[in-house]
Amino acid sequence: MVEWQTEADAATVADTACRLIGIAARKAIEERNKFRLVLAGGATPMATYQRLAASDQNWKRWSLYYGDERCVAADDPQRNSAMVIATGLAERVGKHFPIPTELGCKAAAAKYRACIRSVLPFDLVLLGMGEDGHTASLFPGQDWPDKSVFAVKNAPKPPAERVTLGVKTLQNCRSMLILVTGESKIDAVRRWREGADLPVARISGMDQALVLVERKCLEFAGGQAVGSRESIELRR
Repeated sequence: MVEWQTEADAATVADTACRLIGIAARKAIEERNKFRLVLAGGATPMATYQRLAASDQNWKRWSLYYGDERCVAADDPQRNSAMVIATGLAERVGKHFPIPTELGCKAAAAKYRACIRSVLPFDLVLLGMGEDGHTASLFPGQDWPDKSVFAVKNAPKPPAERVTLGVKTLQNCRSMLILVTGESKIDAVRRWREGADLPVARISGMDQALVLVERKCLEFAGGQAVGSRESIELRR
């Protein structure tokens, strides 16, 4: 089952995530000569991407994919890919595969389904969590089709139209890393640890998943510190 690892604050979450992603990349490149990373959107991972962009990696062996994307124009700052480009990470890697949601959600889902078909399993899937417990564009109370990539037309957060990887696709990875920071996530963390059927809980219910959580999110939710960055590494 999923492991929880407590970090002192949001900056330390980003530091640890950068370090663990670097470890996973080196192992993947040593074993398979490539590193395939799925990126999360939202505000939380931005600091991790900035740290990664400033780090020393075997960049030409990296390929970046996305867990989800909003259906907006290609240069819209709301896009997850635009955020990654702004951090400088996209220009560092050998290959960058944004979801082409400017085509519309159904066409983009079909194209991305073909894009990732031959690259599974991913080496590492990076996820965040929303205040309602959603992750990628998998929201509570919605039906998720059994597809590797699918269109979302009624997301409860704007924009309503999105494209997301499906549950089985996100779980088809050698490692999964989930970043949780901010006081707005405290209630969702509490519900997750109490066994609520949240999207993030459903997707992370696997042995290779690790949650990096800011200390106040866990302690204010009634939990205890559960490890340090020296004691837990990504499990494979």
